[in-house]
Amino acid sequence: MKTIRSLAVAMARFLYDFIFGDDPSVALVILLGLLATGWLISNAISAWWLVPLLAIAMTGVSLWRTRTPRSRAR
Repeated sequence: MKTIRSLAVAMARFLYDFIFGDDPSVALVILLGLLATGWLISNAISAWWLVPLLAIAMTGVSLWRTRTPRSRAR
């Protein structure tokens, strides 16, 4: 039983690190994008493009935030 519990804890930690990583704002924006897409689709508005657009935009934002201080000075 202890092995199952430790496996479950390890899986939960992995999923938390995988989803939130080091930038929880990206995960939050994607989650909100999924909710907005669901709401738009339920109102008969085609919104398939919203999540990919947010993913591309947030990748750029995340990369911009993690630049080294030396590259910002140039």
